[in-house]
Amino acid sequence: MGFLSDGQWHNKWYDTKASNGKFVRDTSRFRNWVTKDGSAGPSGDSGFRAESGRYRLYVSLACPWAHRTLLYRQLKGLTEHIDVVVVEPHMLSNGWEFAGAPDFGGHHIAGADREPGYGLHYLYQLYLKSDPQAHGRVTVPVLWDKQTETIVSNESSEIIRMLNSAFDEITGNTLDFYPEPLRNKIDETNAWVYDRINNGVYKTGFATTQAAYEEAFADLFDALDMVDEILGKQRYLVSSEGSGDQITEADWRLFTTLIRFDSVYVGHFKTNKRKIDEFKHIPGYLRELYQQPGVAETVNMEHIKQHYYFSHDTINPTRVVPLGPDVDYTTAHGRGNF
Repeated sequence: MGFLSDGQWHNKWYDTKASNGKFVRDTSRFRNWVTKDGSAGPSGDSGFRAESGRYRLYVSLACPWAHRTLLYRQLKGLTEHIDVVVVEPHMLSNGWEFAGAPDFGGHHIAGADREPGYGLHYLYQLYLKSDPQAHGRVTVPVLWDKQTETIVSNESSEIIRMLNSAFDEITGNTLDFYPEPLRNKIDETNAWVYDRINNGVYKTGFATTQAAYEEAFADLFDALDMVDEILGKQRYLVSSEGSGDQITEADWRLFTTLIRFDSVYVGHFKTNKRKIDEFKHIPGYLRELYQQPGVAETVNMEHIKQHYYFSHDTINPTRVVPLGPDVDYTTAHGRGNF
């Protein structure tokens, strides 16, 4: 994954030498908020009012961070109000590319889109349109404002908070994955799940020393054991007075990592101590989330596998994409006894 420096594109992978082989994720740079009335959010500028048709999401179907936003767009009834543009799953020398890029070096996979707004070939060009001196990694998702022609945000955790509530008066959908009484618990859960699981798989897979890999590996599976223990006592990650009977943001943030685990992370990132399907309680939980209305159609396993195995040539230089495993997430989940 390349980056922009003072408006110039550089195709350079993460430098782990300075961190003793450890992978350190960059911080998102665009941090504005869409709000109901256009007032400023917790960070950034004001002026981004929730309006139907005004915003567009640029996503990769392979990326777990972008997947969060697709889930919320689906679950919150925003499919008719926020456009989506899907990039090619193969991320190569020009970073994320749109369908039709002239020098694309990968294989075109069904489901990628041409860029509809400006005829761009590469996602970094969208960053430059927003800021000609843009600096930092060029990542998905990107929430774009078609009215002011600028990036609202490229931070997935904040985009899903916007989608959770900002458009409720437009859609009439009041489903709330970040309810006030549970916010502290959700935030606490998100913190360790992000560090040890969501980002933990990357810290394991992108480690370039044995010591860094083993440290991340151990932390990842300790955290997964914690999740399995929690799910043995309650139905979802965050409980309400011990009931744990409400799907929250914490569950969806974990879901996008879990759904990729057995098909990609076990082999490609060497997180092979145990498959998700070998835990006691997580498999049923994962299936229950997958079987929520509209969720399955946000999961594209071909894009997921093609992206990881083809794009990361430092890990998989042959770019051979495995055919398996064949995991069926439609079988009975058995989580109805809580």
